[in-house]
Amino acid sequence: MKKLTFFYLALCLIIANPAAGQKSGFLNKVSKSANDILGKSDKSESFSNKKVQPEPSCASDQATIAMDLGGKLQIDYQELSISILNDGRILAKHLGTEDYYVAKDGVTSGPFKAGDPQIADFVPRESDSKGDADIVVKYKPYVSKSGEKYLITFGGKKYGPYARIDNFTVSKSKDKFAALCTQTVIMTEAQGKDMETAIKNAKDDQERMELAMQYSQQVSETMSKGGGAEGLQSKLISNVPNATYDPLKAPNAVPNGEIKFNDILMVSYDNKVYDLQGKLLFTMKQEAMGTKTLFVSEDNSKYAYYKSGTLNFSDNTKMTELFNPHLIKTDGKVFINYMYYSPKHNAIMQHKIPF
Repeated sequence: MKKLTFFYLALCLIIANPAAGQKSGFLNKVSKSANDILGKSDKSESFSNKKVQPEPSCASDQATIAMDLGGKLQIDYQELSISILNDGRILAKHLGTEDYYVAKDGVTSGPFKAGDPQIADFVPRESDSKGDADIVVKYKPYVSKSGEKYLITFGGKKYGPYARIDNFTVSKSKDKFAALCTQTVIMTEAQGKDMETAIKNAKDDQERMELAMQYSQQVSETMSKGGGAEGLQSKLISNVPNATYDPLKAPNAVPNGEIKFNDILMVSYDNKVYDLQGKLLFTMKQEAMGTKTLFVSEDNSKYAYYKSGTLNFSDNTKMTELFNPHLIKTDGKVFINYMYYSPKHNAIMQHKIPF
């Protein structure tokens, strides 16, 4: 059981996040073998003759197969490195070979080789690693360039233009958006570099002082045209009625469209969760600090967070030995769907629970 637990931890560490990392990191990410933790399997012993480990505590008789490791593949799970996309697709690399397999809802295709278009979605785009350097690409198709500023287009309506878009999110239901935008900036990054270069290359102190005064005047004019200090403040822009953001009441809160299926909430660094009208919904437990995977029920009455293979609920219940929890909607109801490895079926299973 101890070995099995280490396997799940290994899986959690290598779950793919297609929006993070350089393209060159892709092969490094999927090359980590579970054998490094569990030790090499005995090739002389077939799977059918091995002593089958017990099912994990999160296993369910109602679970369905996400990826069968027996059937077509006939690959020991210790010989696979796993990556998973947000939509549930699984990429499995057969270690020691150049073969990749993709599975979705129990249907496996492959093998594919590196560079095949069938596995391109698992490879981070080069632009994904640039942060805000190209937000038009990052927030495609909702953000476009308008001169030196940015426009948001959502549901046939245009919002902006804005000098900066610091955060942009869309609800999982795809009918709501929220963004933190700034109407104007004192100077653009390019203008700042030009100023630094000009002052650095000034002949003497007199010229440096004249340049400083020139740029100071330029800043004053920019602020005047942009609405003064108010234009420099980040504002919440959304198609949700009465959306508002007060940085004094909700410091460092940012909109998040991943934690609730049909809505967008604001989450702050001090574990507080607000709705888009600025109402404090609840404060999470200290243990949830830093979690990147959080779920809130549709009625805001409970929450769950995922850390180190454990799904923790606000009522103190826990589910262990699972990975890739995410929200789905089926027949009008929202569920948390998660995955786990089943020694009994020699398969990666998925199961959904009402939430």
